[in-house]
Amino acid sequence: MQDWRTLLVALTLTLSLAVGCQAQPSSPPRPKTFDSERALAYANQQCAFGPRPTGSPAIQKTRAWLRETLEAQGWSVREQRGTFRGVEIVNLVATQGAGRPILIGAHYDTRPRADRDPANPEGWILGGNDGASGVAVLLELATVLDVPDNLQVQLAFFDAEDRGDIDGWPFSVGAEQFAANPPTPQPEAVIILDMIGDRDLQIYRERNSDPTLTDTLFNIADELGYLDNGFYNEPRWTIIDDHLPFIQRGIPAVDLIDFDYPAWHTMDDTCEQLSAESLHKVGRVIETWVERGAPYALEQ
Repeated sequence: MQDWRTLLVALTLTLSLAVGCQAQPSSPPRPKTFDSERALAYANQQCAFGPRPTGSPAIQKTRAWLRETLEAQGWSVREQRGTFRGVEIVNLVATQGAGRPILIGAHYDTRPRADRDPANPEGWILGGNDGASGVAVLLELATVLDVPDNLQVQLAFFDAEDRGDIDGWPFSVGAEQFAANPPTPQPEAVIILDMIGDRDLQIYRERNSDPTLTDTLFNIADELGYLDNGFYNEPRWTIIDDHLPFIQRGIPAVDLIDFDYPAWHTMDDTCEQLSAESLHKVGRVIETWVERGAPYALEQ
């Protein structure tokens, strides 16, 4: 009888150990909410790679780091490759979920010429705000988002946005190639983040953007206490940016951009221009929108 009891205890311990050693989920536990300091660290890491113009070794290093960071958070990552005037264009797309597809995007290239800088118009721009800020918010969203069951979230990192009007290039080459050859399923709504990290955050309604989807985002900003405190619910700019290729194909898209930025296309566009608070405001608006199911219009 004693041997039987000993065997029973041994079996119980074995089963307990087996249950305790089951494989863990591939995605790490999600932090509770958007961490602005971590987002700022993501921006600083991009600036540490140096200027990142399309086709450069620095943008290749940035892309490898982006993929590694996204995959570590459990996102499925793929590259979309193309060329323009003999230069390789590489968009990076990270995906989670299997429901209605939406896309949040930012460009990860930097401008190869500081053409608005009278002191050094040929310099390569570091792109602290115009490049690193939008990508930083996307990476922090990849870290914290709890994607609802009814959504598929696509985080798109577009190449070749910022070479426009240099050597005959247009703007938004990467986004145009993506929109012309979208994934299946293609996104039903698009939010672009561009220059959203400077200390004096002033995001106005962009005139080319879908007005209903813009209303939704600005209403969320109002709920969070950011209206007239980073977000300003009136039109101010008409911008050529990565949202246009989607709008031209009938997909609702919004460009969240702070175009009141004196360092734009100058050598002063460094990560020292950035504010964790500004990144936090934009990140929380997008995080709230996604976790509510990414509505096109808010219910009245």
